[in-house]
Amino acid sequence: MTTTIDVTAALGPSIEGEVIGRADPRYDDARALYNRCRESRPRAVVRCASAEDVAVSIRFAVSEGLQVAVRAGGHGFGGHASVQDGLVLDLRGLDHVRVDDARRVAAVGGGALAGQVDLATHQFGLATTTATVSTVGVAGFTLSGGISYLSRRHGLAVDNLVGADVVLADGTMVQAGEGGDEDMLWGLTGGGGNFGVVTELRMRLHSVAVVTGGPMLFPLERTERVTRRFRDWMPQQPEDIYAFLAILTVPPDAGFPAELRGRPACALVWCNTAPEERAERALAVFRAEHPVVDGVGRLPYPALQSAFDAAAGQGRYGHLTGLLYQDLPDAAAAELEHFGRTQPTVLCQSHLYPLDGAAARADRGDTAWPWRDAAFAQMFAGAAATAGHEDAVRDWSTGFRDALRPFAMAGQYANFATDESAEVSRACYGDNAERLARLKARYDPANVFRRNHNIVPVAEPGPQPERP
Repeated sequence: MTTTIDVTAALGPSIEGEVIGRADPRYDDARALYNRCRESRPRAVVRCASAEDVAVSIRFAVSEGLQVAVRAGGHGFGGHASVQDGLVLDLRGLDHVRVDDARRVAAVGGGALAGQVDLATHQFGLATTTATVSTVGVAGFTLSGGISYLSRRHGLAVDNLVGADVVLADGTMVQAGEGGDEDMLWGLTGGGGNFGVVTELRMRLHSVAVVTGGPMLFPLERTERVTRRFRDWMPQQPEDIYAFLAILTVPPDAGFPAELRGRPACALVWCNTAPEERAERALAVFRAEHPVVDGVGRLPYPALQSAFDAAAGQGRYGHLTGLLYQDLPDAAAAELEHFGRTQPTVLCQSHLYPLDGAAARADRGDTAWPWRDAAFAQMFAGAAATAGHEDAVRDWSTGFRDALRPFAMAGQYANFATDESAEVSRACYGDNAERLARLKARYDPANVFRRNHNIVPVAEPGPQPERP
C-alpha cells in the first residue's frame, strides 16, 4: 500500500519540526542534493527537530507504506538521501556538537557537517576523523568507514566511533555502545544506514590543532614518477606524516599561475601532524621533485579541512566510483597520467588515499568495515557544474576505474561505490556480510532502511535473541 493522504496535514501536527510537501514553495530547496543527477521527488521532506520527530516519522512512513530515506549532509553521489514518492527524514536540524574535553569525546548530531565538528573541537585543540570537505555530513561519512587526513595516525572514522543513539524501524530508540548495545555499535562501524537512523554519534577526539598542510602541484607529465615515489615512500613514514595524491585540473583562480589555470596536473595534498621540523623534512623529499606550486604551510586544522570546499560545491552533476588496492604496480601509475589528460570537465578528479598505519591495525572483523589489508583507496569523481555532461563524466570515471580494475582488490569502499546493484552492495561488506545480514534481521527485518548499499536481512535458524 502507498498512501494517498496529505502527508503534511497528517504528520505535521505530530512533530516538533516541519513537513514540507510538494505544494510548499520551499520544496525544491528542501529536496535538493549535492548530485543533481540523483535527485528524486519525495512525497514530503520532514525537517526533524528531535529524535522523537524521527521516531514518529518512521512509524508514520511504515504505517502508510512510504519508503524512507535519511538525509544528513546530502553529499553522497548515489542519491540515497532522497527517494521517489517516499518520505525524506532531514536531520540537518540535529546538528549539535558538544565537546567533553575531559573524556575527549564529541557528541555529534546526526545532521552535523564535518566543518561544524572541526570548528567546535578546535576550540579545545582537538579533532576527530571527519571528511576532507567540510560540507560533508558526519553520519554518512562515518557509518561507511570514513577515510580522512588523520587516518594514518588515528584510524578511520569507524575506529573513533564509541557510541551512538539510533532510532529503529519500529520507532524505538537504542543506545549503541558505552554500556548499551555493542552489537549495534559493531554494525554501525561500516554497515552504513542499514540498521536505523543515527540521531547522535559519539566520536573519540585527539590532540590536533595546527598542521603542516596544503597542496603541491606537479606537471601532469610527472605523474608516473611522483605516483611511484609516493607509493613507495609513504608506507615507510611515521604515522603523523600524511598526504593523498590527486589528479585534477588547476582551478581558474588568481592564486595559481596563469599558465597553469584550467590545465590538468598531479597533486599531493598534505596534512602532517608531526612536529614542524620533521614535517618539513618529509616535504623536502617531494620539493626535490620541483613542484610548480607549493601551497604547503602551517595552518589551523579546520582551515585545511575547508580549503577545497569550493571544488565540491552543491549542485553538481556527476558520477563517483572507486577501487581498493593491496599494491599499486607501475602500470597503474601510467593510467593515472593517461586519464589525467582526458578529463571532460574542470571538476573531474581522482584521489589516491593511503590506508596504512592506524587504519590498518584493526583486524577485519573488529569493525564492520573489513578492508584492513588494503594499502590504498582510490576515488574517481566525474563532475560538472551544469547539466548536459552526465554521459561524459560517467564515461570518464568508469573508464578510469575499469582501466585500473585489474590491479585492484575485489572489495568496495561504500562511500565511493555509488552504482546500484546487489553485487556492489555485497562487495562493500566482504567477509562481514553474513554477520551484518543477521544483525539486519534482528534490527530491521522488514528492510525499512534500504536506501543505502543494502544488506538483505537473513535470520539465523532457530529462536532469535531478543533485542537489548
